[in-house]
Amino acid sequence: MRQGELAQAVFEAAEVDNPDKIITIEDKVAYLRIQTDDEMIIKRQTIEEMLGRSFNMNEIELDLASFSGRIDTQVDYIRFYHAKHL
Repeated sequence: MRQGELAQAVFEAAEVDNPDKIITIEDKVAYLRIQTDDEMIIKRQTIEEMLGRSFNMNEIELDLASFSGRIDTQVDYIRFYHAKHL
């Protein structure tokens, strides 16, 4: 994600919303690489708590520098994953 307040909030939300996973962050100066194995789910409510304001999930897609895999964007969460789970 592009550097900034939203990238930091997404990273913090990823840690909260995925307590059983190791979330890593790499500072690439212009952007932050946030990653984990398999899938990561981030909830809108958690991002709002980190930002201290209301938030629309599609704002994340505007700040994505790139990503690997697939994205499932819903009103209340966003899911990044490599393979579809049934």
